[in-house]
Amino acid sequence: MKKTFTLCLLTCLLTVEATAQDLKLNYSSPATSWTEALPVGNSHISAMIYGGTQRDELQLNEKTFWAGSPYDNNKPQAHGVLNEVRRLIFEGKTREAQRLTDENFFAHKDGMGYLTLGSLLIDFKEYTKASAYHRELDISNATATTQYAVDGTKITRTVIASQADNAILMNIKATKKGALSFTIGHTAPLRSKTRVRNGVLIIRCTGKDQESVKAGLRAESRIGVKTDGRITDGEDHLTIDDATEATLYIVAATNFVNYKDISADETARADSLLQAAMKKSFGRALKDHVRAYKKLFDRVSLTLPGNPVAETKDTPERINGFQNGNDQQLAALMFQYGRYLLISSSKPGSQPANLQGMWNASTNAPWDSKYTVNINTEMNYWPAEVTALPECHQPLFAMLRDLSHTGAVTARSMYGCRGWVCHHNTDLWRITGPVDFAAAGMWPTGGAWLAQHIWQHYLFTGDKAFLRANYDIMKGTALFFLDFLVEHPKYKWLVAAPSISPEHGPVTAGCTMDNQIIADALRNTRAAATIVGDSEAFSDSLKAAALRLPPMQVGKHNQLQEWLEDVDSPADKHRHISHLYGLYPSNQITPANSPMLFQAAKNTLLQRGDEATGWSIGWKINFWARMLDGEHAYHIIKNMLRLLPADSLAGRYPEGRTYPNLFDAHPPFQIDGNFGYTSGVAEMLIQSHDGAIQLLPALPKAWSEGSVKGLKARGGFTVDMEWRNGDIEKAVIKSDIGGVLRLRSYVPLKGKNLRKASGRCPNPLFEAAEILTPAISKSITPERPELKKVYEYDIDTRPGGTYKIMRAGL
Repeated sequence: MKKTFTLCLLTCLLTVEATAQDLKLNYSSPATSWTEALPVGNSHISAMIYGGTQRDELQLNEKTFWAGSPYDNNKPQAHGVLNEVRRLIFEGKTREAQRLTDENFFAHKDGMGYLTLGSLLIDFKEYTKASAYHRELDISNATATTQYAVDGTKITRTVIASQADNAILMNIKATKKGALSFTIGHTAPLRSKTRVRNGVLIIRCTGKDQESVKAGLRAESRIGVKTDGRITDGEDHLTIDDATEATLYIVAATNFVNYKDISADETARADSLLQAAMKKSFGRALKDHVRAYKKLFDRVSLTLPGNPVAETKDTPERINGFQNGNDQQLAALMFQYGRYLLISSSKPGSQPANLQGMWNASTNAPWDSKYTVNINTEMNYWPAEVTALPECHQPLFAMLRDLSHTGAVTARSMYGCRGWVCHHNTDLWRITGPVDFAAAGMWPTGGAWLAQHIWQHYLFTGDKAFLRANYDIMKGTALFFLDFLVEHPKYKWLVAAPSISPEHGPVTAGCTMDNQIIADALRNTRAAATIVGDSEAFSDSLKAAALRLPPMQVGKHNQLQEWLEDVDSPADKHRHISHLYGLYPSNQITPANSPMLFQAAKNTLLQRGDEATGWSIGWKINFWARMLDGEHAYHIIKNMLRLLPADSLAGRYPEGRTYPNLFDAHPPFQIDGNFGYTSGVAEMLIQSHDGAIQLLPALPKAWSEGSVKGLKARGGFTVDMEWRNGDIEKAVIKSDIGGVLRLRSYVPLKGKNLRKASGRCPNPLFEAAEILTPAISKSITPERPELKKVYEYDIDTRPGGTYKIMRAGL
């Protein structure tokens, strides 16, 4: 009987696994809008592919093509009025403080916008109506394909943004000899000039002036063609006739070197890129691309209950049907899509993923498609470590290095402080001063939040060399707050003033999110200081300041207070729930170390509600996963997977949060919701922030069977799991660096060298927050949350060791 059960289980898992490999977005008609087009990218150049039959369009971007030129937005006169602004805040004169802040802290240079290169247009000659149309994006190999038939001839177009070469390639192939005839042209909303030379289409675009900052960037795109047909140069287009196959090689470059240097030769760069790309045949380039991409993508697989019938449907139809609950593999596809987008938009040597990753068709992108660092940029990188893409984190670390330099100038000139600071926005030019206006932009905590990504990378990898190389960035944020914090005259706590609770205003002192971020900056820098050997006196100064921060407070509605004063409203449905930073991504609020705050955070989530804009829904998945509530997390996932066909139809689809191409709908498009979704699913399956690795901490009933491979946990561990009937069946855990492995599970486990855990886990990489300042409750104390019984085990691991775990009783 046991053998029969095991064989049946294996057969079920293999069947679902086979289905899970079909990671495709499918469509039976061309795109009619940008949010139906399919994205490809290699973190340098990207395209949105429309897949038309008589005309195809590839909307292009190059990651360093932005408006403006090197500049800063510091306003040194802020230092002279800083104390006056603080006095007004402490006296409760908020309007006066806000007016003075608006007048003296803002240079009114609010960031440069990310730009488009325009679109490559491919017009096919003498085509009758196409039939048997199909287009797809296969994220298992990062390949977009369009297929259809014309007069009995099958046409196949395959597009890659090569992960091995800095180029986009489009291969066009017909089953009938000489059946292909088409022209290649270009259109752009910016100042541009198109010319043809020796079979190469050359497009030069000039950047855009913005906010009194003159355009400094120039972009050059080049398109070369290899074909068995005939190529004819036109004045501003290429013509290909009588071809059976043709491959377009698309490259782009700018004169950008770094945030203070734009002296590169974009023409020489583009010419070099095209020559290098065209040395390869399409077959060879495709093989190299797939190999490079799969090296990253194949590290993680996720299998959920599948539905083969649903998986053959068009993607918009699948989104519409998700509420029925019989297509859980769409949830897995959306998880892997986030990883696809991160690989495609953030690789070493490039710029970080911006508000739209790297896909933008406008010269006036929503919020300029900048780096909004009061949540959105950080959310872009939440999946990087846990879903085994640490290389994709590198562009963010490189930007942090730049910001630590520009932010040091801001810290000195505007506040008279050591270290460095960044407010709620930055851009290609690494501005660090306040942006927009006081109620949205007077927030000096963005740099400190970004710097926590350095600490998290260390916790996941145990890489001390990396920590030493980047410690000064973390230390700089701590130094700033050692100088910037001021004693509150009423409470005697050290507070950040002026500041805001992000996008929820008003100008204030000591809002909860600030206190939590500053606590992390001081606590984690102190831990890093011990590792790298910084002075004991410096460590002591960090602890002394942390002990004087305001504690988190539970208010009259049993909510976690957003501000020092108890002024929250249970009717407030604001999209930012910034004061739950301490729940996620930080770990200051857990059921183990702070049950009262844990319950208060849950009350806050319930009061704010489950509806929100797309990125906020992404954050809420993570919140409810940390709440260990899989059913509620899954409910939020269902809220995200609701179709918005296009922005123009938002009125008819007010709950729509996912576009036909699976982009997240704020609306408009912001990519952070995609990344927040992916990290949220990972948090439902594994957590490692509270002194142990917890297996399946928030598994919903809809995912009662499944498997996952390759997820990462703090402490340098890789985890594979299979589960059935909602319980873990077996796990295989690999240790990269050795050390004690502590496991938590909702079912008893068995395995070689597995022993019952006792005391605090001695592995310092299993980060458990040190509560330096006790919480305060001025109302009815929330009850300790009722949690499932958990079992804890320890294993002594060695570097490179693999450890097999099974549910006891199997």
